[in-house]
Formats: sequence, C-alpha cells, structure tokens
Amino acid sequence: MDYKAAGAPKKGSNAPRHKEHNAPGSQKNPFGKRPTKEELVARLKAKAQAPKKA
Repeated sequence: MDYKAAGAPKKGSNAPRHKEHNAPGSQKNPFGKRPTKEELVARLKAKAQAPKKA
C-alpha cells in the first residue's frame, strides 16, 4: 500500500451538530440566570424523595 499518497487524516471540528433549545445565553435561558448550588441540591433532594411513578 502506498501510504505516502493517503494524505493526513482530516481533523474534526468541535462544532456541535445542533443547538440546544435552552442553551445558556439563549432567549429562554439568558446569561446570569443560573440557579445556585443550594437550589440545585434542594431540587435533587426533592426529586429523590418524590414517589416513583410506575
């Protein structure tokens, strides 16, 4: 096989394939509106305590 003619592999781009509908900085989720860690922990604890759906 002639490896010299193969050329270098194409480097991939890190661009996402699509945009998230609620990405930070978008209209639905503007910058500076992130919840605090305490709010996140409280929400996770409430979710863990909620009754499971069948």
